[in-house]
Parts: sequence; structure tokens; C-alpha cells
Amino acid sequence: MEDASELTRFAENQLQEVILASELEGEEDYRENGFTQLMISELVEAGELDDAQVCFYQARGLKVNGYGINEETDCLDLFYSHFTQVIPPGTVTKSDLETGFQRLRSFLLKALAGEVANVEESSPVFDMLYQIREWRPGLRQVRLFFLTDGLTTVESIADQHIDSLTISYHVWDIRRIHRCLSSGEGQEAIEIDFCALNGGRPLPCLEVPASPDYRTYLAVLPGSLLAEIYGKYGARLLERNVRAFLQARGKINKRIRQTILNEPEHFLAFNNGISATASEVRLKPVASGGNGLAWAREFQIVNGGQTTASIYHAIRKDGAEVPGLFVQAKLSVVKADILDSLVPLISRYSNSQNKVSEADFSATDPFHVKLEELSRTIWTSPAPGQQRQTHWFYERARGQFLDAKARESTPAKQKAFLSMNPPQQRFTKTDLAKFENSYAQFPHLVSRGAEKNFTEFMLSLNETGRALPDEAYFRRLIAKAILFRRAEKIVHGCQRRS
Repeated sequence: MEDASELTRFAENQLQEVILASELEGEEDYRENGFTQLMISELVEAGELDDAQVCFYQARGLKVNGYGINEETDCLDLFYSHFTQVIPPGTVTKSDLETGFQRLRSFLLKALAGEVANVEESSPVFDMLYQIREWRPGLRQVRLFFLTDGLTTVESIADQHIDSLTISYHVWDIRRIHRCLSSGEGQEAIEIDFCALNGGRPLPCLEVPASPDYRTYLAVLPGSLLAEIYGKYGARLLERNVRAFLQARGKINKRIRQTILNEPEHFLAFNNGISATASEVRLKPVASGGNGLAWAREFQIVNGGQTTASIYHAIRKDGAEVPGLFVQAKLSVVKADILDSLVPLISRYSNSQNKVSEADFSATDPFHVKLEELSRTIWTSPAPGQQRQTHWFYERARGQFLDAKARESTPAKQKAFLSMNPPQQRFTKTDLAKFENSYAQFPHLVSRGAEKNFTEFMLSLNETGRALPDEAYFRRLIAKAILFRRAEKIVHGCQRRS
């Protein structure tokens, strides 16, 4: 049974985070946007989203609060927020839920048809509509999300099919997001039915004696089967890998693509294959004798993510014909109680196709740890006529600001903490990437969304060789932050007046 008081505390913390974000914007009207951004960040953290951004639009019978486009799986995500600000959380009615999805679905249909009118070309909504129309020919699925800080009772809603699109419905209330972040229960484990993907037949395999901790199976997978798995699960398939798909821009990935397109029959000989893990498998007899892989639970590709994604993209976007393309696979079945400790080591020691630095494996990157340390010790210059100095608080991990405030034992001490660390001077890793890439004149990266822009920022740091930040770097960074936020406020003001 879920602890009601714990859920209430979680909801209260969420609300406080939204309030802090709205204070940063200077407008309480932006609380719904703040809630949308918070929920998107939490869903990205949970692995349910690749990336998305807030974009509010409302008209008669239409409403959308944000969107995201996953280029790898040709999926459009649209978000509707039902923000109640009620503590403890109250019930969201079935009628509210149906109304939300109806408004979101109506927006989708009109956006696809180009029927959303009277939108300023300079507004984020115009850009959202443009991207939806631009991606329409390649879209395969649309996911509609209902986000709320209340409690719902609807368990599931059946998918719909409109032309070539599959539309699925996803409800995330305060209880589900709390469970997901606190215990990982929000996201279902990936289960692969190899028989269903292989014409009703299990995949022939060879069991290799290993150790009491794990069993290993060697198999050869059809490239089309691997691509189908990736098309369904996308980046979730690579959660335990050290890298997301790097696109076909490195020399290794370009060679993989060239082999797929020009010499698919040689792929098995040229490529190292994939390493995967699972917590459980089921075997079935095969006609030629022995056993084959029929089913796997918590299936993850820990090495070979570039291979897998490259095959998917070559088939989906280049129209590659791959009936003779096969991939060798090593599947390690690891006991559930040591899954989290052993799998990262398998990933670390098996990755060699793309250069991976130690920082890629570290949960606490030295660059960000040092930046956090600087943010706690460097004081701003006092404002004219004042003596009080403040910090720019770098939130290396989500929730650090509220945790630090909560650790102060009395209201007076909490007030003093806020005086020294003003909420409007808090910034996150994705903010850092926006400040740096905007100043470096990379708007094409910043406009891709917070998470993708942050990934590009970190890749650039790795490629150029990075030194740990020092005081001079930190002060320049804050200068860029001030310029960015002032410019952002001016733009928002112009959009509201228009």
C-alpha cells in the first residue's frame, strides 16, 4: 500500500519546484508551463522520453502544452497538462481526462492538416507546427500524454489508427510519476518474443558454460529482426549502454552504413556484432536439434548500439534491402539481484567500436562536480548601494536546491538560504548547455531541445579535450547566463505583446 503522506510530500515538492521556476520567469501565469517542463524532465529521467520541450497553444477545442519528435523512431509526442495545484492531490475525473485527450487529438489533426491559423511566425508555436508538418511523411506513431498533479483512475486507453499513424494514449498522474522515480515501477521491463519476430520459430543458439552468476548464449540474428526491435523500443533498448546513437557522422558509423547498403552479405564478417543482457530467458527446441531463444525479459543492448541503430536507419530511411544481413549476438543472462552491478561492467569492458572515456561511465562527471563546487564558494559582486552578496546555485542533480533549503532546520535559516541563493540564480546542466551553445552561436543545437542540446555540449567537451572549470570560467559562464536570461525575457515580453 502506498504511503499517502509520502505521496503528499512528493506532490508538495513538485509544486515548490514549479513555483521556483515561475518566479524565475517572473510570471505566475507560467506555472502550468513550469509544471509541464518538470514532468517532461522527470519522464526523460525515467527513460520514457528521449526529449521534449514546452510549447503552449490553446484555441477553441484545442490545447497543447509541449511536444517532442524522436528522429530515430519517427515518433511525435504531444503533451496536455492538467495542473490543479491542490495539496494533498485530488481526483481528476474521467471527464477531465477525456476532454484533455480530445483537445490534444483535435490539435494533432488540425496541425497535420495545416489548419491551425493565426500563429505569429516568430512564436515557438509556429516552429512546432512547422516541424510537425515537416516530419509528417515519415511519422509512424504519435503518443499523446495527459500530465497531471492529481490522481486518476483510468488504467489504459486503446490505441487508435489514423491513416498510417498509430496513436497511443499515456496518462501520467502524481502517483505514477512518484512510483516511477522512487522505485522504477513506472516503466515496464522490455520483453522480447523472438518466436513472434522470427515467423513462429525460436532463434537457434549455443549455450556456453559461464559462472554461477550468469549464463551466456551465442546466436545469429537477422538484421531485419534487430531493426524491428529497435523500431519498437528505441533508446530504451540502450539504457544500459554507455552511449546513445551517435548518428552516422563518425568514421566507424559511416563504415557500418556503407557495409549495410553496399555489402550486406559481408556484414557478419566485418562487424563485431552486439552484446546484450537479460534477467530471464525461455528456450524452445528447434527443428535441427538443440534449443533456441524464444523469449527474453529486461533485454538490453550494452554493446552494439551503433550497429543496431545504423541497421534500423539504413532500412527505414535509406530503403536498404537486407535479407542476407545477419548479426552475431552474445546474450548474457544475469541474476536479477546483481543485474545493476554486473551489467555496467559488461558494458564497460565490451565497448570498443567507438572510443569511450571514463567520464562516460561516471555518474558524477568531474566537470560538473567541479562546477558545483565553484558555485557554492564564489560570491557575486554586491548590487550598487548594497553589501549583500549571493551565489549562483548550480543544480548538478535535479532537486538539489530544494534539498539544500529543506536541510536548514528553521524558517529563519531557510529564509537566509534563499537570501544567499536566490531562486532566479539557480541553473541546471541543461541551462549550462543553453548558455554555452547560445553564446557560441549554435542556435541549431539549442533549438533541438534541452536534452539533445546538452548531449551535443558534452560531446563537444569530450571531442575538444576538457580541462576542469576554474573561477575565471565560472565567472564567464555566469556572464553568459545573465545575457541569455535577459534576452529570453525580452523575447517573451515581445511575444506576449504581439
